[in-house]
Amino acid sequence: MPATVAIDLSAIPADQRDAVAALLRERDALKEINRRLEHLVAELNHAVHGKRSEKLSEDERQLAFEDLETAIAEVEESQDEQRPSEGRTRRPARRNRGNLPKDLPRIERLIEPDSLECPCGCGVMHKIGEDRTERLDIVPAQLRVIVTVRPKYACRACTDGVTQMPAPAHLIEGGLPTEGAIAHVLVAKYADHLPLHRQNQILARSGVDIHRSTLADWVGTAAFHLAPVVDRLAEHLKMSTKLFMDETTAPVLDPGRGKTKTGYLWALARDDRAWGGDDPPGVVFFYAPDRRGENAEKILRGFDGSLQLDGYQGYNCLTRSSRKGGDPIRVAHCWAHARRKLKEVFDRDGSEIAAEGLRRIAEFYRVEADIRGTAPGQRLSARQARTAPLVAAFGQWLQEQRLQVSAKSHLGEKLAYIHRHWDGLQTFLHDGRVEIDSNSVENLIRPIALNRKNALFAGHDEGGRTWGRIASLIETAKINNVEPFAYLKTTLEAIAGGHPKSRIDELLPWNFTPSS
Repeated sequence: MPATVAIDLSAIPADQRDAVAALLRERDALKEINRRLEHLVAELNHAVHGKRSEKLSEDERQLAFEDLETAIAEVEESQDEQRPSEGRTRRPARRNRGNLPKDLPRIERLIEPDSLECPCGCGVMHKIGEDRTERLDIVPAQLRVIVTVRPKYACRACTDGVTQMPAPAHLIEGGLPTEGAIAHVLVAKYADHLPLHRQNQILARSGVDIHRSTLADWVGTAAFHLAPVVDRLAEHLKMSTKLFMDETTAPVLDPGRGKTKTGYLWALARDDRAWGGDDPPGVVFFYAPDRRGENAEKILRGFDGSLQLDGYQGYNCLTRSSRKGGDPIRVAHCWAHARRKLKEVFDRDGSEIAAEGLRRIAEFYRVEADIRGTAPGQRLSARQARTAPLVAAFGQWLQEQRLQVSAKSHLGEKLAYIHRHWDGLQTFLHDGRVEIDSNSVENLIRPIALNRKNALFAGHDEGGRTWGRIASLIETAKINNVEPFAYLKTTLEAIAGGHPKSRIDELLPWNFTPSS
């Protein structure tokens, strides 16, 4: 790639500087897009033509292809958006023209002009033809074809032109799928855990042969257009004063080695329902290729509230004065994890010390059951009066047991874990909004584990990022009692119709209103 020539903006006339600066930004954005696209194409070629020792099984190859092709489609869509609107030519849409079975039901939507009166005053215009387009629409458990009919009208008495309504906007202009079909593919892949090559097989049984690469193109296009909604969702969460965070493994195929590597989906969640908070619940999944704490630091940039999490040491950087992106975060550690440590020892050898610890922790949870759903002030008062003495007694008991148990024993290690996180385990005693544990976010990442089990792994790092992005919208919709398919279908239709960026909050899952 040729070196970039530096341009001195000060040497350009003042009235032209803004335009030149805009062109330079567009040039740099296109160069970055091209660099990423070249990298993805190289990885795709490697997956196809790699050494025999790096060859993939059929399932592995299908997953690698669908995630790489999804990523390429997303980059190409980004490339199209960066080009000037004047003279913009879109990449050819992937079509299956003529392959829609004749026996699929057709629903015709007639789009007539507002008036058939000739503009010149000659009278009523006459139909001289029409344009018909067919796109595949998918509704749950039903395939159908949407036929859009746009009659053409012209006047017999003059030659003032032809009147016809413009074609409605679509997410994939000139493409086969409706926004409902795209939403169905997204929900099937990321909520119902069906990889694209399996969806291809399911569609083929209905007589519709749509290649996996075409489905990947649809997913990539949708992922690009939904990205601003997910980014805004993350911004909204980080404006909160209290969040949950956890991470879970996301096995990712490494085509260069012919095996999987361990990536991670980091979940950032808000759930204030236990104390009647006004903010709706939500979760965003951020993909990272590793579990380093700097990922959490990057994700939480701009957030300065309390964070509920487990005892993973990678989070320690968040509490230091050197934290990047904000002030040191106040951490609330999880009593469920502390209880789990003692339960492991008890299940292994029946330790009476572990059993006593479990009984003491159970007393904390009995208080929590009594105050669940009450206001933060009431929760705080109850905890100060009832739970604080129990926690203080537990702390004294903990120190006594640590003096009696070998630090190198299995039980000693578990007691040391609780001791290390003692300050964070007491945070819930001083803030009525803080939960006793981080079970809320753990419940939210369970669908990720299920998708991991069914799909085996993501086909590429880019697939992990798309996985996190779409899962964020689906899981946030679900915890707000919003049906994911209806939400994604309506959101994609709004985006295709030019929904203004200034009103992007209207597209967040909790603002969705089902059509009657």
